[in-house]
Amino acid sequence: MIVVATADFELYHGVVTELRDRGVTFTTIEPDEELPERTEAVVVGPEETIDVPDDVAVVEADPAEPRRAVEDLLAIMRGEGGRIVVGVDPGEKPGIAVLAGDVVIGAFQVPPDQVGEVVRREVEDATDPLVRIGDGARLVGSRIVDALEDVPVEVVDETGTTPYLGTGARGMGDVLAAVNIARIEGERVDSIDIDPTTGELDRIKERSREESETNRAIDEHLARRVAAGELTIEEALAEHQVGKD
Repeated sequence: MIVVATADFELYHGVVTELRDRGVTFTTIEPDEELPERTEAVVVGPEETIDVPDDVAVVEADPAEPRRAVEDLLAIMRGEGGRIVVGVDPGEKPGIAVLAGDVVIGAFQVPPDQVGEVVRREVEDATDPLVRIGDGARLVGSRIVDALEDVPVEVVDETGTTPYLGTGARGMGDVLAAVNIARIEGERVDSIDIDPTTGELDRIKERSREESETNRAIDEHLARRVAAGELTIEEALAEHQVGKD
């Protein structure tokens, strides 16, 4: 059982809201009350103290970051299986998924130039985190690796990681792909070669032809910019059309 024991109203409200949003069972007590039986972890505020048995974990939470406290609690409850793993689908609209063990505890979709910052923030206080990046847009992946000098990074074959999306799920593909990427073992890297292969460029050109209203593929220069994460297919098609007009 998780117990929230704090006199800090801001912290109490933030942590309780996060736990309820995730469907986690918990109870609350005043800091000077006795812990319920079967207590496994307790969350308290900064500089608050509470007497607990040796086998009960205590998480000191920052009122400004209740989500981080809840993630720590969930990782503790899952023991060794609660390792924080961040999966990144570095496509045109990068998806990011944060897992504690097999449970998704955070999900984001941000512009390519913000991916490194978000990933760095998510692993900042984690114990032994791991980042897994799909082998797609290499410039985005390279920037993430450069931003995470002290965090192990694996590059994962992202083939087949984007699931079929049914009605109402449009726009979720990149985040769901990131979840799948986080669960696949990859190859440890210290850097990523950002020069796309001929085959990768050909696939980008073919995708642009499929999405073009005039069945026209973008040129190699624009395909390289798409591969690097500088442009989406739609943006590259627009630039290509301008060049033809």
